[in-house]
Amino acid sequence: MATPSPDSNSTSSSNSSSSSSSSIVGSTSHQFHQQTQSKRKALKLNFANPPVKPTSRLPINPTPPSFQNPHIERLRTHSMESSGKLKISPEQHCDFTAEDLRDLGEIGRGAYGSVNKMVHKPTGQIMAVKRIRSTVDEKEQKQLLMDLDVVMRSSDCPYIVQFYGALFREGDCWICMELMSTSLDKFYKYVYCALDDVIPEEILGKITLATVKALNHLKENLKIIHRGNISETHSVPVCCQPERIDPSASRQGYDVRSDVWSLGITLYELATGRFPYPKWNSVFDQLTQVVKGEPPQLSNSEERQFSPKFINFVNLCLTKDESKRPKYKELLKHPFILMYEERFVDVASYVCRILDQIPASPISPMYVD
Repeated sequence: MATPSPDSNSTSSSNSSSSSSSSIVGSTSHQFHQQTQSKRKALKLNFANPPVKPTSRLPINPTPPSFQNPHIERLRTHSMESSGKLKISPEQHCDFTAEDLRDLGEIGRGAYGSVNKMVHKPTGQIMAVKRIRSTVDEKEQKQLLMDLDVVMRSSDCPYIVQFYGALFREGDCWICMELMSTSLDKFYKYVYCALDDVIPEEILGKITLATVKALNHLKENLKIIHRGNISETHSVPVCCQPERIDPSASRQGYDVRSDVWSLGITLYELATGRFPYPKWNSVFDQLTQVVKGEPPQLSNSEERQFSPKFINFVNLCLTKDESKRPKYKELLKHPFILMYEERFVDVASYVCRILDQIPASPISPMYVD
């Protein structure tokens, strides 16, 4: 999850990766929202499928965290059955309570609780509601409130899913966000496995652009780094950066370049349909390979040809020596990024075409009509 970077003023830190990865990237990008209105409502791609981290269901500790945010403090001090402000758009906002929401089923689980598809009955707005369980653990409690603060302050970035509102109920925090149509995890597996196809490089270009801009926004404006696996496609720490597995190898510790490594791993997997490392017999073998072995490198093959700019970008992200790995500002100047800042790509039509072929279950729909 998003945590304050080592050079920020914040004193809070955590390994959680659920809220930020849901926020990023979570979308392919909000800039395609206008395109999708005529094709399908609220099309989004999610970069995260966070691991389960069970926590006890106990009343939230009333002791305030070391940092203060007036919006969060107002939510925390409300009654156990509190109301909140629901802001669906700049023009549409209203008071709401949990009773105004109808649960349409669970669509995922995160580090602190579940994510459910819900509808706001008075307006008919469909949304994703992340229900974060209360905990007596002070560190996790501080993280919970910081996660909420991050989501609340990220709505001005078009590359991050929109925050609608939040409230506390029976000690649990309910965060209402824009509902994404699917996750890149499910999407790319369907393309490569079910359709026996590939994701076009121009689509990957727009995904890359949106992701780098979202991560850079979090770092520059909120002083936050993601500090985790962007795609969260595996249950073990497969994207773990060499410098975080072996801290002694890095004099500076970790910074945004750790997320650049994760981005490279994610793009490699999306481009090839497979994870860049071989299957391990144990987590120890995996960590040893990441630290001691050569870094994965994207290249052309008989099955797939890539542009030199894309190959260079991915392999630059996968530079093993973190001191030589670029930061976001350098990546934003890369020819591959600059090319897709200028080029129009009809991502919405492509994604809608794939989603139309994915079977939707009543409990966990792949997209929103």
